[in-house]
Amino acid sequence: MGWPRIGIDQPDRRSAVGMIEAIVRAEQHGVPMVWSITGARSPDALTAFAAAAVRTTTIQFGTAIVPTYPRHPVVMAQQTLVVHELAPGRFRLGIGPSHRPTIEGAYGIPMEKPLAHLREYLTVLRALLWEGRVEFHGQYFHVNTELVGKAPVPIYTSALRENAFRLAGELADGAISWMCPAHYVLTKALPALEAGATRAGRTERPRLVAHVPVVLTDDPTQMHQRARNVVGSYARMPFYAAMFADAGFPLPADGTPTDELLDHLVVWGAPQRVTERLVSLLDQGIDELLLMLIYGPDREGDEAQFYDIVRTVHQHVGER
Repeated sequence: MGWPRIGIDQPDRRSAVGMIEAIVRAEQHGVPMVWSITGARSPDALTAFAAAAVRTTTIQFGTAIVPTYPRHPVVMAQQTLVVHELAPGRFRLGIGPSHRPTIEGAYGIPMEKPLAHLREYLTVLRALLWEGRVEFHGQYFHVNTELVGKAPVPIYTSALRENAFRLAGELADGAISWMCPAHYVLTKALPALEAGATRAGRTERPRLVAHVPVVLTDDPTQMHQRARNVVGSYARMPFYAAMFADAGFPLPADGTPTDELLDHLVVWGAPQRVTERLVSLLDQGIDELLLMLIYGPDREGDEAQFYDIVRTVHQHVGER
């Protein structure tokens, strides 16, 4: 079984029950894949996926992402083992260092050299999941232990800037972008991913999952209004601001996303136009799309149209 080329961001993270019901509902509407962050405020995605696994049969799960600093790789491996056993072949684990406002500000954990930390973390985690044991001594981790079983799930890492994509190309099974304009993904992220794979002597580059915000309106003013609030919450974080500058869309002094950035970042329009645009992105070389619906006032109506779009694109492009 391959992985679908399209999936959605977890549509409800307000409660554990809401998360599980949303996953069940998505499967009933033909959505092939659901991804979820595990942030400072939302319920734990791995726990919710374990519960949803026993109520579903086909939908696949992925974390995008679980922050590494607050969760030891042995604990991450133990939790992953549970989801893998309950949903064999249906789970991908996405990890990443997250951001300083969260790690240092909310958790109070020092965040130094995040890519070096991620490199060691991924090495320990890979050995535990794929081999069942690890003996590793590095700068950040000293681990000598084993699990009761193996869980050879694909491990993806978060990536915003080129060095992170190179690291994913070298060590991970895939890279997950977030809020990256499509042109940046195609011209900078993909080449960096390929360069990392080449440097590591890998014959194929890892898979690239591109996060895409979606607004279902054909009114550009409405799109800008809805998207600006969501994108703006990310733009205030330094890592995102730097990525937007790399992509050619530097933010103004107040950090408010410009119309030009939103025009290049968001896929919007009537359902047919959105469907065509998503298929075009996949045809241009992006391996997989992770869609985040930015709701309008008619939440139920937007969700129904959104699920129709996802199902249509999935039927058109299949798996890989």
